[in-house]
Amino acid sequence: MKFVLVSKDPEVVKATEGAFQPDDELLIFDTWPPALEACTDADLLFVDLIATLDKPHKIAGYEKFAEAKMDHATASTTPLVLIAQPDDYELDFMAGYPNFVFAHLRRPITYKIFRRASTWV
Repeated sequence: MKFVLVSKDPEVVKATEGAFQPDDELLIFDTWPPALEACTDADLLFVDLIATLDKPHKIAGYEKFAEAKMDHATASTTPLVLIAQPDDYELDFMAGYPNFVFAHLRRPITYKIFRRASTWV
């Protein structure tokens, strides 16, 4: 299986260690544009909402990512697993797109969460 992760958070990246099967492919990016290109044949796309923001606390960066994903030739069909912002991280507002998010993970993200998510496909 192939998984793609977008996160700038070292703790989220560390939580992936050993969470996937040895024959799985995990590609990690700190920005979303190259991650969308890597979604060819990907089973899941994990995206840390914070990594999509252009400006702290402003959801516009996430909206830009969402529109780009929906318009992308291959990434548009890859199920999105959104990693939520920390509970104490305020956003100016939150937009939703019908049927856009396959799953929503709350923090803290752990090895067990990634291990369980790898079985969803």
